[in-house]
Amino acid sequence: MKALKALIPACTLALTGCGAAEAGKTDTPVTLPQVQACFVSNNEGHAVTVEVATESEDRKTGLMGRRDLAENAGMVFEYQEQRPARYGFWMYKTLIPLDIAFLDESGVIVSIRHMLPCTSSRASDCPIYPAGKPFRSAVEMNAGYFKAHGIDEGDRFIWPLESACPP
Repeated sequence: MKALKALIPACTLALTGCGAAEAGKTDTPVTLPQVQACFVSNNEGHAVTVEVATESEDRKTGLMGRRDLAENAGMVFEYQEQRPARYGFWMYKTLIPLDIAFLDESGVIVSIRHMLPCTSSRASDCPIYPAGKPFRSAVEMNAGYFKAHGIDEGDRFIWPLESACPP
């Protein structure tokens, strides 16, 4: 029982501000500011457009309710401080499968997870996809994006882009 009591605060912390949602939130997508960005893998650039979620409420809502996402589009979640490895994201009220890259403070990808939509109406039934390593920000893209472009751990994400993405 003590172990269970210890898990409850940890699970609560894992969901706070990490793509978690309140049960009563609307499914209406909110468009956030967009910036041009670039994944760099093996000295090859992959230009993308990402919505930027820097406020707690925007991070909680994330891509909930979206029925689709443009091919080279995604959402970046920025935090003011590094997040512990046990923190992660969930897919409550998210309708499309996504891949997520967790980034360190330099924009280096420290882990990538594949996330499936959670069809449960109960948030507590949705799995959490932990980063597995400390992270400062995260980028969600369509499922399969990273594999299709050869993007992996150790590659970089540059945003906002101040010049052209490397060819």
